[in-house]
Amino acid sequence: MTAALLPRVGIGVDVHPFSPDRPLWLAGLHWPGEPGLAGHSDADVVIHALCNALLSAAGLGDLGTQFGTAEPEWRDAAGTRLLTETVRLVRDAGYAVGNAAVQLLGERPKLRERRTEAEQLLTETVGAPIALSAATTDGLGFLGRRDGLAAVATALVFPAR
Repeated sequence: MTAALLPRVGIGVDVHPFSPDRPLWLAGLHWPGEPGLAGHSDADVVIHALCNALLSAAGLGDLGTQFGTAEPEWRDAAGTRLLTETVRLVRDAGYAVGNAAVQLLGERPKLRERRTEAEQLLTETVGAPIALSAATTDGLGFLGRRDGLAAVATALVFPAR
Protein backbone atom coordinates (compact mmCIF):
# COMPACT_ATOMS: atom_id res chain seq x y z
CA MET A 1 0.00 0.00 0.00
CA THR A 2 1.40 3.38 -0.93
CA ALA A 3 1.75 6.13 1.66
CA ALA A 4 -0.90 8.18 -0.17
CA LEU A 5 -3.51 5.51 0.61
CA LEU A 6 -2.61 4.91 4.24
CA PRO A 7 -4.71 6.30 7.08
CA ARG A 8 -3.18 9.08 9.14
CA VAL A 9 -3.33 9.63 12.89
CA GLY A 10 -3.19 12.95 14.71
CA ILE A 11 -2.85 13.90 18.36
CA GLY A 12 -4.26 17.06 19.87
CA VAL A 13 -3.98 18.71 23.27
CA ASP A 14 -5.63 21.77 24.76
CA VAL A 15 -5.43 23.41 28.19
CA HIS A 16 -7.28 26.42 29.64
CA PRO A 17 -7.42 27.97 33.11
CA PHE A 18 -10.75 28.53 34.81
CA SER A 19 -12.33 31.97 34.48
CA PRO A 20 -15.39 32.19 36.77
CA ASP A 21 -16.85 35.17 34.89
CA ARG A 22 -17.35 33.08 31.73
CA PRO A 23 -19.80 30.26 30.99
CA LEU A 24 -18.37 26.75 30.76
CA TRP A 25 -18.58 25.05 27.38
CA LEU A 26 -17.30 21.47 27.15
CA ALA A 27 -17.79 19.09 24.24
CA GLY A 28 -20.14 21.62 22.68
CA LEU A 29 -22.44 21.64 25.71
CA HIS A 30 -23.12 24.45 28.17
CA TRP A 31 -22.49 23.47 31.81
CA PRO A 32 -24.53 25.86 33.99
CA GLY A 33 -23.24 26.42 37.51
CA GLU A 34 -19.65 25.55 36.61
CA PRO A 35 -16.86 28.12 36.19
CA GLY A 36 -15.94 28.83 32.59
CA LEU A 37 -12.54 28.73 30.94
CA ALA A 38 -10.39 31.63 29.76
CA GLY A 39 -9.60 31.78 26.07
CA HIS A 40 -9.93 33.65 22.78
CA SER A 41 -12.94 31.59 21.71
CA ASP A 42 -15.30 29.72 24.04
CA ALA A 43 -12.28 27.77 25.39
CA ASP A 44 -13.95 24.37 24.94
CA VAL A 45 -10.91 22.19 25.69
CA VAL A 46 -12.60 19.02 24.43
CA ILE A 47 -13.42 20.47 21.03
CA HIS A 48 -10.11 22.31 20.79
CA ALA A 49 -8.14 19.11 21.42
CA LEU A 50 -10.32 17.30 18.88
CA CYS A 51 -9.72 20.04 16.29
CA ASN A 52 -5.98 19.89 16.93
CA ALA A 53 -5.99 16.11 16.44
CA LEU A 54 -7.99 16.33 13.20
CA LEU A 55 -5.81 19.11 11.81
CA SER A 56 -2.65 17.24 12.79
CA ALA A 57 -3.85 14.04 11.14
CA ALA A 58 -4.56 15.88 7.90
CA GLY A 59 -1.22 17.72 7.98
CA LEU A 60 -2.92 21.09 8.45
CA GLY A 61 -1.16 22.32 11.57
CA ASP A 62 -3.26 23.23 14.58
CA LEU A 63 -5.92 25.63 15.84
CA GLY A 64 -3.44 28.47 16.13
CA THR A 65 -2.42 27.98 12.52
CA GLN A 66 -5.97 27.91 11.22
CA PHE A 67 -7.88 30.14 13.66
CA GLY A 68 -5.27 32.33 15.34
CA THR A 69 -6.01 34.72 18.18
CA ALA A 70 -5.16 37.60 15.84
CA GLU A 71 -8.28 36.74 13.84
CA PRO A 72 -11.19 38.76 15.29
CA GLU A 73 -13.85 36.60 13.63
CA TRP A 74 -12.92 33.74 15.98
CA ARG A 75 -13.20 35.81 19.20
CA ASP A 76 -15.74 34.08 21.47
CA ALA A 77 -16.50 31.59 18.67
CA ALA A 78 -18.40 28.49 19.68
CA GLY A 79 -16.34 25.32 19.71
CA THR A 80 -18.89 23.68 17.43
CA ARG A 81 -18.23 26.42 14.85
CA LEU A 82 -14.49 25.74 15.05
CA LEU A 83 -15.11 22.00 14.78
CA THR A 84 -17.40 22.38 11.76
CA GLU A 85 -14.80 24.53 10.02
CA THR A 86 -12.03 22.09 10.97
CA VAL A 87 -13.94 19.18 9.43
CA ARG A 88 -14.43 21.24 6.27
CA LEU A 89 -10.68 21.94 6.09
CA VAL A 90 -9.87 18.25 6.58
CA ARG A 91 -12.29 17.26 3.82
CA ASP A 92 -10.99 20.00 1.51
CA ALA A 93 -7.50 18.56 2.05
CA GLY A 94 -8.76 15.24 0.67
CA TYR A 95 -9.38 13.31 3.87
CA ALA A 96 -12.37 11.69 5.53
CA VAL A 97 -12.59 11.34 9.29
CA GLY A 98 -12.58 7.72 10.44
CA ASN A 99 -13.07 8.27 14.16
CA ALA A 100 -11.62 10.10 17.14
CA ALA A 101 -11.33 9.82 20.90
CA VAL A 102 -11.02 12.64 23.43
CA GLN A 103 -10.16 12.44 27.11
CA LEU A 104 -11.03 15.34 29.41
CA LEU A 105 -8.60 15.80 32.31
CA GLY A 106 -9.68 17.60 35.47
CA GLU A 107 -11.48 17.32 38.77
CA ARG A 108 -14.74 18.89 37.65
CA PRO A 109 -17.27 18.88 36.15
CA LYS A 110 -18.09 15.19 36.19
CA LEU A 111 -18.60 14.13 32.60
CA ARG A 112 -20.50 10.90 33.26
CA GLU A 113 -23.97 12.51 33.42
CA ARG A 114 -23.61 14.11 29.98
CA ARG A 115 -21.12 11.88 28.19
CA THR A 116 -23.67 10.27 25.86
CA GLU A 117 -25.18 13.65 24.98
CA ALA A 118 -21.72 15.07 24.27
CA GLU A 119 -20.66 12.08 22.16
CA GLN A 120 -23.83 12.39 20.08
CA LEU A 121 -23.28 16.09 19.46
CA LEU A 122 -19.61 15.61 18.52
CA THR A 123 -20.37 12.59 16.32
CA GLU A 124 -23.09 14.50 14.46
CA THR A 125 -20.85 17.54 14.02
CA VAL A 126 -17.87 15.56 12.73
CA GLY A 127 -19.84 12.95 10.78
CA ALA A 128 -17.81 10.12 12.31
CA PRO A 129 -17.78 8.29 15.65
CA ILE A 130 -16.31 10.31 18.52
CA ALA A 131 -15.63 8.64 21.87
CA LEU A 132 -15.34 10.75 25.00
CA SER A 133 -13.83 9.83 28.36
CA ALA A 134 -12.57 11.64 31.43
CA ALA A 135 -9.97 11.25 34.15
CA THR A 136 -8.85 13.14 37.21
CA THR A 137 -5.28 13.72 38.30
CA ASP A 138 -6.01 12.59 41.86
CA GLY A 139 -5.34 16.08 43.14
CA LEU A 140 -1.97 16.49 41.43
CA GLY A 141 -0.80 19.62 39.61
CA PHE A 142 -2.83 22.54 38.32
CA LEU A 143 -5.64 20.22 37.24
CA GLY A 144 -5.78 18.65 40.68
CA ARG A 145 -5.86 22.10 42.29
CA ARG A 146 -8.86 22.86 40.07
CA ASP A 147 -7.08 25.69 38.30
CA GLY A 148 -8.27 24.58 34.86
CA LEU A 149 -9.02 21.75 32.47
CA ALA A 150 -7.11 19.90 29.78
CA ALA A 151 -8.01 17.45 27.03
CA VAL A 152 -6.07 15.05 24.83
CA ALA A 153 -7.43 13.67 21.56
CA THR A 154 -6.49 11.23 18.84
CA ALA A 155 -8.04 11.22 15.39
CA LEU A 156 -7.88 8.88 12.43
CA VAL A 157 -8.34 10.22 8.92
CA PHE A 158 -7.97 8.45 5.61
CA PRO A 159 -7.69 9.60 2.00
CA ALA A 160 -11.14 10.29 0.58
CA ARG A 161 -10.00 10.10 -3.04
